[in-house]
Amino acid sequence: MNTPPSLDPRPARQQTQRQSSTQSWTGARLRKHADYQRAYAASRKRQSASISWFLAAQPPVAADRSPDCPAVCMATPRVGLTAGKVLGKAHERNRIKRRMREALRRHLELLPQGCDLILHPRRIVLTLEFAKLEAEIERILLQANAEAARISDRPIPSHTRQIAPAKPSL
Repeated sequence: MNTPPSLDPRPARQQTQRQSSTQSWTGARLRKHADYQRAYAASRKRQSASISWFLAAQPPVAADRSPDCPAVCMATPRVGLTAGKVLGKAHERNRIKRRMREALRRHLELLPQGCDLILHPRRIVLTLEFAKLEAEIERILLQANAEAARISDRPIPSHTRQIAPAKPSL
């Protein structure tokens, strides 16, 4: 016997979870070429073991003048991925992008507020263990948060703070 959709809570809950994760990732993507160009012009290239990245502050977004919203609202964080032909054939580039998107999806809450982040993976991402890739993405996001806080002179949120290990003295 089929239960009417309004009485069966399970499919609605699964659908809601799927929509919320899709919406959050979709809203967090850089889409326009002009946004990429603005981010490149406003930032400098940073390197990690297998990924180069760029971080740029977004221009302030004017509020809709409702009483609930202040005069200027902080824009949502956005991330862009690039995979040029130098990384390999189309199926290899697609696999690199899929792996990067999944690692980013797991850490969307770490994206720096009010900033655009662009990631340029290297070919090694194709063969890198996923746990190592995920750890590197997390490390980049933590560094991006620290850099974003420095750029905007605002405190680092407590969920993104990490104590750096002590450097050995020489």
